[in-house]
Amino acid sequence: MGWQDRVVVDPAILAGKPVVKGTRLSVEFILELLGQGWTEADILKNYPGLTHEDILACLHYASEFARG
Repeated sequence: MGWQDRVVVDPAILAGKPVVKGTRLSVEFILELLGQGWTEADILKNYPGLTHEDILACLHYASEFARG
């Protein structure tokens, strides 16, 4: 399963930003939380609709696009 199964881009949601499927949580937001020092456990506790796999998908998405 790749990030494509969990990250979607829909112009009708958050102006087309990539989001975790079934949520309005953007990949950017999840990465910002991690960058601020939040742990995966912190994120999952505060956003119970997310899963470990969703967070990994956000990281994989960012990794793919960081390569250029």
